[in-house]
Amino acid sequence: MNAFTSALVASALTLLASGCSRPAEPEKNPPASKPEEPAAKAQEPAAKLQEPAAKAQDPAASGTPAPGAGAAGHEITWEAPASWTKSANTNAMRKATYRIPKAAGDTDDTDLSVTVAGGSSTANVDRWIGQFSPGAAVDKKERTVSGIKVTVVEIKGTYGGGMSGPGMAAPSGPKEHFTMLAAIASADGQDSTFFKMVGPDKTVKAARSDFDKLVDSLRSR
Repeated sequence: MNAFTSALVASALTLLASGCSRPAEPEKNPPASKPEEPAAKAQEPAAKLQEPAAKAQDPAASGTPAPGAGAAGHEITWEAPASWTKSANTNAMRKATYRIPKAAGDTDDTDLSVTVAGGSSTANVDRWIGQFSPGAAVDKKERTVSGIKVTVVEIKGTYGGGMSGPGMAAPSGPKEHFTMLAAIASADGQDSTFFKMVGPDKTVKAARSDFDKLVDSLRSR
């Protein structure tokens, strides 16, 4: 090999060596890295949330009177006869007052009072009997009207032996030939409603039919 040829071969080997040692060029537009998978959804609780506690029962819907309602929880209603005149109540105990038409010849006024009070029927009737002189005629009957227990009592004699029952004032003096006609209505263990008429025999006797109609109209609501 001559000197020229040796020089060419040496030059070629030098170029070849430098080409092998050249670093590789970076790839154009390298593929984007694959996004990570989203974290797994939070695991649902095994047990569902408890339903909220049931709402407190409405006392009105259950039919149970609200605490402290007393007699208003089971109010007794009635229909007054058209011939009776409604009057102003003479005291706070009265729920209603009705003036009764006088019978011919009677001069004393007669009214029917409606009151609400406690106490047993027997105790109230015994007290009323004590307001008459000894020997008064007493007629007492028990009945039920639309589920309401009613005690109807009629007492005849001389009236004026002490204070009268709920809603009545003491008489000015003994009254002969007087009648007390009363009804005690009790519903569901509440305080009783008293319907009481006191007056001359003839006036009360004439009003007896209307009184019975009032008792027949009693209702509890």
